[in-house]
Amino acid sequence: MKSPKSTFSFKSFEEIKTLLKAKSIFFPQAPPSTHEECPEPVSPELEEKLFQEAMTDVAPISRDNCVERGLPTVFPERPGDENDSGPLLKLKDLVEYGTGFEVADTPEYIEGTMYQVHPDVARRLHRGDYSIQAYINLHRLNVSSARETLEKFLRWAVTAGKTGVLIVHGRGLSSSAEPILKQKVVEWLTRGPWRKWVVAYASARSCDGGAGATYVLLRRLPISKRFKRPNGRKEKGKEEKANS
Repeated sequence: MKSPKSTFSFKSFEEIKTLLKAKSIFFPQAPPSTHEECPEPVSPELEEKLFQEAMTDVAPISRDNCVERGLPTVFPERPGDENDSGPLLKLKDLVEYGTGFEVADTPEYIEGTMYQVHPDVARRLHRGDYSIQAYINLHRLNVSSARETLEKFLRWAVTAGKTGVLIVHGRGLSSSAEPILKQKVVEWLTRGPWRKWVVAYASARSCDGGAGATYVLLRRLPISKRFKRPNGRKEKGKEEKANS
């Protein structure tokens, strides 16, 4: 027995046209759509309400038996991190090794020049541009002993032709007020009879005692009275009178 021909067996266009007119072709109905429509968005207020309702019976876990661990904080690198690390490295070298420390940048630094001497001479003296040929240590001496010792040392220095000397006096950190011995050394150099011999003075470099010592540049001959005035200039009137 032959099986009936399928409704969709091949037919010529003429036959299909005839079948369409006779409405003898059967088209199966399309299955119902299973596509689900998207739900409407939920408002933030409703979400919060639903969350609170869902968490109603939830109890927090006890932390009595928990061990907290401090995890290291790692910050992401930024493009400028390499440049920012420069000052930190300099500070580390300064604290650990003293690299980059400048005595002249501290409040303890002292310097001065005498008659008709340019201030640059004191700065050059501090930098080490002049030869230091002798030194004296007054540290831990009282004022009277320190003055007597310094007087003997300076007399020997000018007699021996020493022009660059170092005076170690300490920083005076144990003094309740200002460093007494350090102040006295400056006073003896600038107000006493030795002011005629002093060209300039300045705090020493770190390698020679820093603010606890002072370089002194001496003249080979003392300055004459007629070449100086309180402001450090020649007395022109007296000089012209002497020449007349």
